[in-house]
Amino acid sequence: RLYQVAFMTPSCTDESENHTLNLIGDFSAPAEFFVTLGVFSFFYSMAALVLYLRFHSLYTENTKLPFTDFCVTVCFAFFWLVAAAAWGKGLSDVKAATRPSTVISAMPVCQVKGTECNAGTTPAMGLANISVVR
Repeated sequence: RLYQVAFMTPSCTDESENHTLNLIGDFSAPAEFFVTLGVFSFFYSMAALVLYLRFHSLYTENTKLPFTDFCVTVCFAFFWLVAAAAWGKGLSDVKAATRPSTVISAMPVCQVKGTECNAGTTPAMGLANISVVR
């Protein structure tokens, strides 16, 4: 929800008032999908573990239960792949929206002729990239 992030930018006029700059974009849906699927996967794995350990005889005697377990596991694996791809796309969109050159080009003070704006540092996105890889 980058639109909720606001920056104060100088105006470089005689009034020397600050302007508020809001970032553009809402990339929360892929992250929420990724986290929700992770939580559901955790709950399912705990339930399956209880079923395997506590009710092993029920699991081996019933022929439909292992097949149902297999189908649910395949569905979770597919949705995990989709969620990881969605989170990867969402992260690349966040990086594009928060790139220093993008933020600088959106600042009105940097549009004035004769004004030179540059970024102090490039943001570190290493941990965010690792979250997509795992």
